[in-house]
Amino acid sequence: MPNGDDQALDQLSLAERLARVRAGIADAASTAGRAASDITTIVVTKFQPVPLLRELYELGVRDLGENRHQEASAKAQELTDLDDVTWHFVGQLQSKKARQVAGYADVVHSIDRPALVSALSAARETPLDCFVQVNLTTDQARGGVVPDELDPLVEQVLATPSLRLLGVMAVAPLGEEPRQAFARLRSLSDRVVALAPNASRISAGMSHDYREAIAEGATHLRIGTAITGNRPSPG
Repeated sequence: MPNGDDQALDQLSLAERLARVRAGIADAASTAGRAASDITTIVVTKFQPVPLLRELYELGVRDLGENRHQEASAKAQELTDLDDVTWHFVGQLQSKKARQVAGYADVVHSIDRPALVSALSAARETPLDCFVQVNLTTDQARGGVVPDELDPLVEQVLATPSLRLLGVMAVAPLGEEPRQAFARLRSLSDRVVALAPNASRISAGMSHDYREAIAEGATHLRIGTAITGNRPSPG
């Protein structure tokens, strides 16, 4: 059953939730001495219906994120009339699905292995914007490249003409103070920038920890339930 916070969230309208998050981002950016206009908010719409995405569009949202290929593909096809939307694929990506994802995604946030670089390269003629995902945990089964293998993967992306590296992405580990984790990501970002000065973006921060991510330099936030409300059942 939903807890009190969940119920309170769903009692707000979509416009109210979006306004509240935008105000929170502006406040966190001001505290960090940054401009909120330099931060891209990607609204993650997993399991949310197409009419909600259209409502987000009417509210000014132009960056939408999905993490399951089948659902993302169907939504992108149904919303082709929204031609100024940027579609972000933020989930783990199987190499065998790379060609399909490259067909509709404008940005892939989860490059984490050489085979995926090769698969995306073969699937795309025009440059695809991307982030290299870093695993900030000690569990090598989690998504993301381990820090010791980051530099070679970055160099492979840089050597691939059909990919344009924007920077690094990560999820803060459960049980760790988010700002501490994002500080490590920021340090890894500095390593990447040393290899590729233009790859300075950082994709980090979700509904519960976007303030800490902003404090550590996040340029792209991936926010779902704080804006969309609690996810309906996938059915």
